[in-house]
Amino acid sequence: MTGTCGRRPNILGVHSIDHFAIHVPDIEEARKFYSLFGLDVRDRGQNIELFAKDGTHRWAVISQAPGPKRLEYLSFGIFADEADAFRSHLETQGVRFIDPPGDTDADGLWFEGFDGLPINVRVADKVSPDEKSRFGFVSSPPGQSGAIPNSKAPRVYPRRLSHFAIFTTDVGAAIEYYERTLGLRLSDRGGPAVAFLHGVHGSDHHLLALVLSDRRGMHHASWDVGSVTEVGLGGATMARAGYARGWGLGQHVLGANYFYYVRDPWGSYCEYSADIDYIPADCDWTASDHPPEDSMFLWGPDPAPEFIENWEPKESAS
Repeated sequence: MTGTCGRRPNILGVHSIDHFAIHVPDIEEARKFYSLFGLDVRDRGQNIELFAKDGTHRWAVISQAPGPKRLEYLSFGIFADEADAFRSHLETQGVRFIDPPGDTDADGLWFEGFDGLPINVRVADKVSPDEKSRFGFVSSPPGQSGAIPNSKAPRVYPRRLSHFAIFTTDVGAAIEYYERTLGLRLSDRGGPAVAFLHGVHGSDHHLLALVLSDRRGMHHASWDVGSVTEVGLGGATMARAGYARGWGLGQHVLGANYFYYVRDPWGSYCEYSADIDYIPADCDWTASDHPPEDSMFLWGPDPAPEFIENWEPKESAS
């Protein structure tokens, strides 16, 4: 469920990730992957955009460019009555305002973020949830079969973007930066390797995740679904379609969500996620620093060593 009612009064901060943008070497390959994943892929000019099934909100912009896949920018939503205050705030923080990259529309404020990643802040509807997402588990009663034949297995359609994970060269410094500029707040971290930030106006346990690397880049986009069955079935469907490299089924410790990560054609991931912790607008969440064994997963298979490898080129951070 999404809406506009979640808001903490008298606090300046972004309320949602509005969308992300990436370049890929083959846009038709991207169309195939995201369509199979269960997203609604729509054409806009020479680009494609990602929506949830029957949805109205654009979650991603994907364009074609030579070379490896690259994260182009992140866009965050703010309330309309805070537009002037946000500009003044960013000016006091000494950010370097920039022109929109490429042929991107110029809505909102554009500035050079941590590690040089372009950041956009724009007036937009609040699309982070105002309550914990619905989660279901169906069990058949005694004497009745709960079997779902493969021939009748339903398609899995994500409901919304849950969070976005980026690589960063310094997790601690990036936490401080995004708290100071965007008003995000730390939910939990795992030492210098990973951290999770939530929106002050109510959001999932994390809107933005930070993963240590030697350069910036995209690690994964996480998409909310409504059950463990959908998480597992989504992963199995993608594996049968040729996208067998990934990680799951499992359950995270931090955020507590059930997960299945599908590796995309470019080395990053799309995650099916269900039942993630929720932090309401009126909650002062106590952040903690966790040891490695409590920072990744409670149960599930071990991830492959390349799960945290950053495949984006170093020159994208220049």
